[in-house]
Amino acid sequence: MGKRRCVPPLEPKLAAGCCGVKKPKLSGNGTHTHGNQSTTVPGSSSGPLQNHQHVDGSSGRENVSDLTLGPGNSPITRMNPASGALSPLPRPNGTANTTKNLVVTAEMCCYCFDVLYCHLYGFPQPRLPRFTNDPYPLFVTWKTGRDKRLRGCIGTFSAMNLHSGLREYTLTSALKDSRFPPLTREELPKLSCSVSLLTNFEDAIDYLDWEVGVHGIRIEFVNEKGIKRTATYLPEVAKEQDWDQIQTIDSLLRKGGFKAPITSEFRKTIKLTRYRSEKVTISYAEYIASRQHCFQNGTLHAPPLYNHYS
Repeated sequence: MGKRRCVPPLEPKLAAGCCGVKKPKLSGNGTHTHGNQSTTVPGSSSGPLQNHQHVDGSSGRENVSDLTLGPGNSPITRMNPASGALSPLPRPNGTANTTKNLVVTAEMCCYCFDVLYCHLYGFPQPRLPRFTNDPYPLFVTWKTGRDKRLRGCIGTFSAMNLHSGLREYTLTSALKDSRFPPLTREELPKLSCSVSLLTNFEDAIDYLDWEVGVHGIRIEFVNEKGIKRTATYLPEVAKEQDWDQIQTIDSLLRKGGFKAPITSEFRKTIKLTRYRSEKVTISYAEYIASRQHCFQNGTLHAPPLYNHYS
C-alpha cells in the first residue's frame, strides 16, 4: 500500500490536463505507433503522445507547443520541480471517500454550463452556487457529439475553492485549451460537461503500486537530457484506453517528453504518486432540464437559456 504523506502545497492555480481520447497502439518495447495529426497543448515541449497540459515552471501558467496523439487529442502536465510535490487532500467534514459521501454533484456541472453560457451570450455571470466551497484540486472537461469527442480539458493540482475554481477552469478549458478553437454558442447543445475532484494523494511504493480504473497517477522522472519531468492521467483514462499498467506508464513517459527507449530498469526509477477522483458528467439537455425552473423564477442573472434551443 502507498504511504500517506504531508508535503508543502503547490503554488496556486497550477494548470494541467489529463484526458485520454483515442487508443493509440502500444508496442512491446514501450513505444507508440500513431498518426500524423498534431495538436497544441499549454506549457509542453514537443513530443509524441503527450496527453496532459504542461505548466511553465516560472509562472505556474500555460505555454503552448505542438504535440501529437495519433488521431485523438489529450493534454499533458509538467510541474515546477521547485514548487514542491502534490499535497494530500483531507476530506471535508471527515467524510470517507465512498460513493455514499461524494462531494462532487451534478450541480457543479450545471454551474459550469451557467458560467459558459453567460460568457458566450454576454450576460452577467451567474450568482454563486449553493454547493460546498471547500478547496479541491479539480478538472473541467468538455466533450461534444454522440461519440463524446474531447473538446477541452484543463484543471489544477492546487486545491482551489470550488466556486472560483470551477468558474475559472470552466472558461479556461472551454476557451483556452490550445489544442482546440474556443467553444462557440452553436456548439452548446452538443456538449457534455464533467467535473473531477481529486483526493487521497499517496506516494506509491513503485511504478506498479496502483490499480487501473481506481487510481489516477502522476509520474516524476528524469529524461534523457537530465531534466525532471512529470505527467499525469486521471483514474478513468487507462481504463478508457484499455491499457494495462505498463502501457499506461509508457504512455505517460512519452507524454512527458521522454524520447529514449523505455526499459524495465528505467521504469524502476520513476517516482509515482497515486490519487483518486470523484467525477460527475451531465449533458446540455440535462442541464437545460435542471435549469428551466430557475430561469422562470428569475433566480439567475440571465434570460431563460432554454428559449434559445426550444
